[in-house]
Amino acid sequence: MSGNDLQRVLLTGFEPFGGEPVNPSMQAVLALAADPPPGVALSTAILPVSAAKTGPALRAAIALHRPAIVIATGEAGGRADVTVERVGINVNDFRIPDNDGAQPIDLPVVAGGPAAYFATIPVRAIVEALQEAGIPASISNSAGAHLCNHTLYLLGHLAATEYPGMRGGFIHLPGLPEQAVRRPGQPSMTTATATAALGIVARVAAAFRPATAG
Repeated sequence: MSGNDLQRVLLTGFEPFGGEPVNPSMQAVLALAADPPPGVALSTAILPVSAAKTGPALRAAIALHRPAIVIATGEAGGRADVTVERVGINVNDFRIPDNDGAQPIDLPVVAGGPAAYFATIPVRAIVEALQEAGIPASISNSAGAHLCNHTLYLLGHLAATEYPGMRGGFIHLPGLPEQAVRRPGQPSMTTATATAALGIVARVAAAFRPATAG
């Protein structure tokens, strides 16, 4: 397969937030960018943790790279495995402020938008591929109501309104060991494992061909 035939995958992570010095999604995305998986034309972007700025940054990255698939990633401290999100809902309800100090409560991601958008990457196939590789993984039916959910919902909305045919999804990664060491009993995952997981996610998503009506 030539480079021109490869599916363009845009992989995004988030900057650190909540007083943390690191974000596992940013670390894994940067690591994968340095050593892209075979069979994928990979582009990457790091998004700001900001209700005001995340959407414009995501839109700019999509406009620049024109991906067929967007896989956004973020941190889910306390989760023990890689979780593949099934749905994003049209609600911003931030438990903690973003990096700008904003904390929207009970506000829509997109005013007048649908209640929810489902991920359009192959959620179950990705989980099965991760598990086969020995990486703990599961399907999640709630991406929360902070910027991770915000981003998944925006991906669905952009595909529905501006980029027909673009597919998207969201992956939550556990915290890093250096974060968990300050929280006894909290699970963690190394950057190396998280990076390997994202490589598998990108390859499975790129290889997937949705059924078309005929």
